[in-house]
Amino acid sequence: MPSSYSKKIQQENIASRSILRSAYLERQLQPLYDLGPWSECRYWLRGLNDTYRVRTADGGAYMLRVYRAEALEEEIAFELELLERLQSELSGTAAEASPAVRLSDGRLYSALQAPEGIRFAALFQEADGTEDPLQSEEACRAFGLSAAALHAAMDRLSAGTRADGASGKPLPPRAPADLDMLLRCPLRIVLGYIGEDHPEAPFLRRYAQGLEMAAAEAAANGLDFGLCHGDMHGNNNALRQADRFAHFDFEFAAPGWRAWDLAQVKNRKRQAAEQIEPLWQAFLAGYRSIRPFTEADEAAVGTFALVRRFWTMGLDAELAPMWDGALDFGEDWLAGFVEEFRRSEVGQDAAVIPEA
Repeated sequence: MPSSYSKKIQQENIASRSILRSAYLERQLQPLYDLGPWSECRYWLRGLNDTYRVRTADGGAYMLRVYRAEALEEEIAFELELLERLQSELSGTAAEASPAVRLSDGRLYSALQAPEGIRFAALFQEADGTEDPLQSEEACRAFGLSAAALHAAMDRLSAGTRADGASGKPLPPRAPADLDMLLRCPLRIVLGYIGEDHPEAPFLRRYAQGLEMAAAEAAANGLDFGLCHGDMHGNNNALRQADRFAHFDFEFAAPGWRAWDLAQVKNRKRQAAEQIEPLWQAFLAGYRSIRPFTEADEAAVGTFALVRRFWTMGLDAELAPMWDGALDFGEDWLAGFVEEFRRSEVGQDAAVIPEA
């Protein structure tokens, strides 16, 4: 019989981040779905969550997401219900979203035992299309149409109405992407990681405060506020079929400023500096052909791009040291962010030390 010591070990979470073996996942999950035998379960991508490519004997194509242990169950449930509800709302539009496949018992996700604790898993229909790097004005305009169609569908769901005008069941509540989530919480995490007495801590406090003041001032102009994708940087939205884009990875979907959501489009990677503004204007032309994005919204994009980078720093400080080791997230990592922040107007103001 196991000793009391071994029982204690078995009950303790002994890892920060594990990679679950494909054979284990297939053995645990295949019986839970009415999809027949799996012919493939291959580890595909490591990100904030782990992705596996799944193929079934009848030719079915799916992507399995195993969420990190830190992901909250209520937020996963919101994401998956949102995706399912979007199916009818996006029919006939320039956007689509891949839903989760329901288990045999009707649930949208399952739970797995992992060395770091419980990890939830969801199986998604694989989106059709090919990756579009969004390097042409034509592609960006088409992407703008798709993003607007997605926001319009989200507006209808939030209001409890359907595309046909009939009433529908409102979505469950979801905490908003407000200034507490975007700035105050990341600041607490970063200072907890580097230390409250770190030499750069005073600058980071002033910088976060300056960003909050700028964002609040912009919001006072009546910015568009509604359900956002939350991570619309192009890599999560760029599978294209003709003029239709597939949107996926809605983990950070929440009510927020649309300028925050679209700021990630303008500042995405993989675009030459001289092309940023022409591609952005092409995107806006497509977006505005479907729904409004006011001059005030557009003017706020620069501020929310800075907010996004500060939020990203907080995400790094929260998760990366546990997964990749503190060596890669030490003084050089901190200096890179601080140098970037100091180049902005808000950062230049924050660099001025107040007189005692």
